This record gives sequence, structure tokens and C-alpha cells, in this order.
Amino acid sequence: MSERCYIVGAGEYSGGFVPECRDFVIAADAGYTRILRCGIVPDLVVGDFDSLGAPPEHPNIMQSPAEKDDTDLMLAVRQGLLHGCKTFIIDGALGGRPDQTLANYQILVHLARNGALGVLLGQDMCVTAVTNGSVCFSPPSAKAGMAMGADSVIAPKPAANADRGDKELVSIFSVSDRAEGVSLAGLKYPLSDAVLTCDFPLGVSNEFTEAAAAVSVRNGTLLIMWTGGLGRLKAAHGV
Repeated sequence: MSERCYIVGAGEYSGGFVPECRDFVIAADAGYTRILRCGIVPDLVVGDFDSLGAPPEHPNIMQSPAEKDDTDLMLAVRQGLLHGCKTFIIDGALGGRPDQTLANYQILVHLARNGALGVLLGQDMCVTAVTNGSVCFSPPSAKAGMAMGADSVIAPKPAANADRGDKELVSIFSVSDRAEGVSLAGLKYPLSDAVLTCDFPLGVSNEFTEAAAAVSVRNGTLLIMWTGGLGRLKAAHGV
């Protein structure tokens, strides 16, 4: 049983991650055609298939009614959780309708509050969430992957802008009414034991430096967005 789930949706595809054979791979609706074009055969296909038009020819399909509470990506995440996965790499979930994007941010929060880690991959930014814990980022010279345990390392493709000398940004938002004990280390604008609220964007447009960085919160949930690719993300604790 894999501890890592790779999900592909029908939105803007980054191609920033290639799953390993041990990963549990799920295609959500029209994400199926996207993942096949990349030469990856999913273990499971879920959705109401309104985007595809009909269920695809695949041995493992979970079809849902069109009128449902869960989005197709949420259906995929639930299946990953049932499979025992603790880390979720989700591509094709950004760059489309803003309401769907917001729903996908909420999926990250759901994962963070249920002891798992989710990452949305985008062309320009990656997004994750953390509840009562911390997320660590590698310095620019060490973007070798993302470690989620001693034997779980993600080796992503390099980000398109990773070597252009552009500023690599990181923004931190509270998705709780109050996020207490927020500390930002190794960033251009540090914080120590601060309070962030959901109605004031104090954490927007921070910058990575040449040092390793860490974002932590004692009580609450943070949404973290960064440039520089998946390889920036090193580890998460306490989720």
C-alpha cells in the first residue's frame, strides 16, 4: 500500500512531477486523457465524467452522479485517503475556474486537518496547507526533492523559472479566523510568534533567500503558495 497519491485533474497541467511505480495514481474525469498523453496509466479513474462525456475504457472506474456534494478531485482525494495515502501531489487543479480553484484550496485544508499533506502543482506556483505544524523549504542550491519521511522522496522536474535568476516568492495566508504562533524563518521578511488573520493579507509576497526556510504555526491553518517548483519543498511536520 502506497503512502503517496498522485492525482491529475482537468485543469492547467504543470508536468512538474512523475510518479513512481509504488505511488497510487488517480485520474479525475478529463484528467484521464491528460495523464494518458504523458504515458502514465492510472490505477483508478473517478468522476461523473461530464468532461469526458462517458466513462473511459479502464478496469478500475468509480463513477459518481453528476449531482453530488464532492467535486471530482475531492472524490479522488477520498479514495486516496481510503487507500492509506498521507501525501497527495495534485496536478491539473489550478488555472481554471476560480470557484474550482478555491474548492481545491479547501481540499488542501481538509487534508491538513486530517493528518495528511496535499500539494497543488501549477505552472507558476505550488500551493500547500499546514495545520498546527511546519513546512520546510530547501535553499536554492539544494532543490533536490521533497522528503516526506525517511523513505519517501519526491524527485520533481525542474521548474521552468528555477534557473532564470527571478525572485522566488512565497505567500502565507491564514485560512483560520486566527492563526497563532506563526513564525517565518529564512525568508526576507521574518516573523516570530505572530498572529495572522483571515481578513488581512500580511503574509503576501514574501521572498526566499539563499538560506533554508521554514513556516510554522502553533494553532491554526495556513495556506502557503510559492514559486520555484516542487523541488523547493523539503518536509512537513505535524500535519
